[in-house]
Amino acid sequence: MRARLGVVAALALGVLMAPAATADWPMFRGDGRNTGDAGKGGEALPAKPELLWTFRGGEGFEATPTVAGGRVYTASLDGRLHALDLETGRPRWSKSFEAGFRASPTVHDGTLYLGDDAGVFHALDAATGEERWSFATDGEIVSSANLAGGCVLFGSYDQFLYCLDPQSGKPRWKLETGGPVHASPAVADGLAVVGGCDGLLRRVRLEDGVELPPVTLGGYIGASPAVAGGRAYLGTFESEVVALGLADGERVWTYSDPKRSFPFYASPAVGPRHVVIAGRDKRVHGIDRATGRGSWTFATRAKVEASPVIAGGRVFAAGEDGVLYGLDLDTGEERWRFEIGDALEASPAVAAG
Repeated sequence: MRARLGVVAALALGVLMAPAATADWPMFRGDGRNTGDAGKGGEALPAKPELLWTFRGGEGFEATPTVAGGRVYTASLDGRLHALDLETGRPRWSKSFEAGFRASPTVHDGTLYLGDDAGVFHALDAATGEERWSFATDGEIVSSANLAGGCVLFGSYDQFLYCLDPQSGKPRWKLETGGPVHASPAVADGLAVVGGCDGLLRRVRLEDGVELPPVTLGGYIGASPAVAGGRAYLGTFESEVVALGLADGERVWTYSDPKRSFPFYASPAVGPRHVVIAGRDKRVHGIDRATGRGSWTFATRAKVEASPVIAGGRVFAAGEDGVLYGLDLDTGEERWRFEIGDALEASPAVAAG
């Protein structure tokens, strides 16, 4: 489902200068492990954020905005890519493409990496928008890129996971899967970790593309895995959230609600004690990271496709009811909300307060 309003909003203190914090949010889930945790950068957010600016452009935004080097990068469903000033929201540059974007931009070492709905993967100069190279796949690209081990990693609907050379765009290796790869890969311990529409979680060695034995989860996987403490966490369309050992692929725990069976499309966020995930059951779930037992749930007015983020002791979740919620990480109690007024599909990003 597509967002109806092409608006990007920045919320912080009601002044133009953000609090002193240096953390960026350079990719879909903030870091290479896809944890969705802003760390110390999230602690700089005020208790009640206020609107700083809005930017309206394009048909709508499903991709999460990313933040690097004082700029916000955002890509729209009708193929427009914008670099905005972080403090003011004013465009630094804009560029139009023939195909739209649902993947989020990734910025690394001055290069912006992004795949489009026509299956073309682009590498652009982050400062100017000038294209450095492109690579064509045979299917649309919704998977956001990750970088590690000399690879630009992403999946395609052509049923491959790709590792491209970051400088040249030439393939180093590619791995065939049994279905489209919608999710964004995580990287940890020399492995790329990704789920697919074939119901498998795959662990692939970065150095050579050799796959470890895949883990069968029994259902479609649209969510991106989060990796922390030697475990991978993700939700499935079989209404389960699972924790798996990264080294052996063994299931550590499974979370589900016996009374409500709805898919988990959003990717989880992993904090020190909780895994937080949102579902099509119109709820945000806080799960004990060690045991897999439910700690709390918070009810929204519509399903939640966007992936929640952790910032300090809070969770921020964006719903299709048009509300950005700020919840207590330990209890799930609502601490703050921001009414946007139309469905939110893109996930929040947290950077520089």
